Formats: sequence, structure tokens, C-alpha cells
Amino acid sequence: MSIQKPKGTQDLLPGTVEKWQALEAKARELGRRYRYQEIRTPIFEHTELFQRGVGETTDIVEKEMYTFLDKGKRSISLRPEGTAGVVRAFVENKLYAEPEVTKLYYIGPMFRYEQPQAGRYRQLHQFGIEAFGSEDPALDAEVIALGYSFYRELGIRGVRVEVNSVGTPEVRANFRESLLAFLRPMKETLCRDCQERMERNPLRVLDCKVDQDKFDGAPSLLDHLDEACSKHFQAVQDYLSAMEIPFSVNPRLVRGLDYYTHTAFEYKAEGIGAIDTIGGGGRYNGLVGQVGGADVPGVGLGIGLERTLLVLEAQQVEIAGKEPLDVYLISMGDKAEREAVRLLYSLRGQGLLADKDYLGRKMKTQFKSADRFAARYVAILGEDELEQGVVALKQLATGEQENVPLAELGARLLASREH
Repeated sequence: MSIQKPKGTQDLLPGTVEKWQALEAKARELGRRYRYQEIRTPIFEHTELFQRGVGETTDIVEKEMYTFLDKGKRSISLRPEGTAGVVRAFVENKLYAEPEVTKLYYIGPMFRYEQPQAGRYRQLHQFGIEAFGSEDPALDAEVIALGYSFYRELGIRGVRVEVNSVGTPEVRANFRESLLAFLRPMKETLCRDCQERMERNPLRVLDCKVDQDKFDGAPSLLDHLDEACSKHFQAVQDYLSAMEIPFSVNPRLVRGLDYYTHTAFEYKAEGIGAIDTIGGGGRYNGLVGQVGGADVPGVGLGIGLERTLLVLEAQQVEIAGKEPLDVYLISMGDKAEREAVRLLYSLRGQGLLADKDYLGRKMKTQFKSADRFAARYVAILGEDELEQGVVALKQLATGEQENVPLAELGARLLASREH
């Protein structure tokens, strides 16, 4: 039996990987425009980081992490999300010493042991941003705007933002009893996970995907916000309105991670099935302290690249076409072949996209290859051309052909790009 890829993973093959490159290029471009710098953290971390940072009562920590003991008997986990590792790096490398807001982005794989389905894999990929050092609600709005711009500039239609405030730990503590009074009478009708979480972290029950239809009439955390939380949340909404970013308030939106405070948000898109969330994030003012640093506020987002591609496919949005060759070289004879190899190297050194045949095929077949590569020109080099120091350059779109001095071929092809 042949060895196959693990369940929940995928091979990104030529023809598909170009779409990934287009997503990553857009992410990096937005990072540059919004003044976020790239950070790359380890794919695995000490398990304690995710237990403390993500939260022990979350699905991620309880069920989905790939955790193992290394040869030193240390508990190691593949990263299930990006924020905790970035926060650890922020603290360990003392990035908080910078006088400005620290703004970072990352692109890379995450790992969650869950049932694979459309747009959900056990090795998934995220584009994320994190901003540290300010409690300004305008920074929350900037983070939301960057994510919205990512989708909009890729050409995705109908993306909407849902926002909520999850308050502070103190606000949630006051809300806890009101929520428990609502949940306890229905405890026996809830799923096992909800029953287990009810006393430890009742707010997480509202995030349950199984029992959502039972929570009509549940008390709203928005009604329990203190003045500071209400003011912060209203300011975020005002900034989003000023930028004309479409949003709605969803009082049940709590996200699946324990570290959020104040703003929580998600991006929604239709046309990809029941799971319509394609990204999200929020503010996490206490997380840096939980990971061992000073009390530095933060806010960030994570965007799933697989789900983004799923939406692009559903909406039939093309983001990456086949890049055409500038020239395909055809040589005839041993001397011409040696010159073609030299010429190919020279053209590539000048920044041109060039290729040749390596299978010893006939000229007619090589012309077919040039067509498959969408070459703009074919350059033919035989003994006669070699003696004259020229190459026969044929434009495939028009059929026009001319002799061009070998030393001028690169410049001629570069000039043709401009027309």
C-alpha cells in the first residue's frame, strides 16, 4: 500500500499554489501599508503557553491540540493558533520596550485535531496581525479594517462584520450569575460539553454550535457592561461607521478563546455552507500578563486562508492566472544547443521568464509547448543563425518574425513588455 498524506492535510500543487502566493502577497502588501512588520515564531511551543494563553476550557486546548512529550519529557504542542506564540515572543524579546505601538503580522500553518470538512483542515493556515501597547478603540477599528480590506481587495463580495463587546473579567464575573440562572434549568438538555463548562466558564456555553437554538432569551452581556466598556464599544462602532465598513452587533458573539476583553468580531461570508465565519479576532488586554509579561494591552485578528480560498472559488473570483513566458528557446544542433543554454541563463539573469525543451523533441512539438506555456515569443537558434550571430524571434500572437542580434535579444524582449 502506498503512503498517503495524513487525514486533514493537503498537497498544494502547481496551479493551486499560485493562489496561495496571491493571498500571501496581499497579506504582506496590507501589512506594509498599515505598518505591520512580519514575525515568525516556532511551529511548536511548550504546552503551558496555550493552556495559560488560549484557556484550558476552550475546545482548542481540551480537544484539538497536537500534544506530545519530547525526548526531554517536556510537554510540547503544535501551535493551534498564532496569538499566544506572538505574545510569548513579544514578552521574551522585550518588544514592549519600543516607544511606539508594536504592530506585527504572521502567515503560517496551525494545527488542530478536529474532523475535517470544507474549508477546515488539521493543518490550516492563517494570516494574523497583533498590535500591542494601546487601549485606543481606534486601534480595534484599524485591525477590523485591515481584515475587511484583505477580503475586499481580493474581490470577495458581500463580506460583513459582526462585532460585540465581551467586557472585562470584572464585568463577566457580574454577568456570570445572571447567565447561570438562565442556563441551569436547561442543563440536562444541553450537550455534554456545555454541561461540563457551565460552572467553569458559562460564557463559553453561548459559543456552542450544537445548542444555539436553546439560547433565545438569554441575558445579554451588553446589558451588563460598565460605563468604560460601553464607551469603548460605542467608539469602535463609530469608527467603523466613519470608514463605511458594514457591520452589525451580535450580542452572542464570544469567540472560542478565553483571552478576549472588550471588542470581539468576526467576518462572515455566504455561499460556503453552514460555517460562514472566515476570520475574526478581538482585544486581549490581559493576555500579555497571563503569559508572564507586563500589563500591556493588545488587539489582533486571524484570517483562515483555506476558507478565504473557498469563498473565492464559490464566488468564481480569479486571483492568480498562469504567468506567461517572455520567450521559449528552440535550438537545432549541438553548437546551437550550447549557445541556447548560455542564452537562457543570460535572459533569466536580466529578469525575463524564459525556458527551453529538455526532452529532445521535434520543433513542431516544441512550438506546442510554447503555446502551453503561453509564451509571447519563440526564439529559434540554428547553425545559420549562429553563424550570423542572430536569433529568429517569432511573436506567437501575430506570427511576425525577425532576426535579432544575440547580444540585443534581452533588451528587445524587455522593451516589448512595455508595449
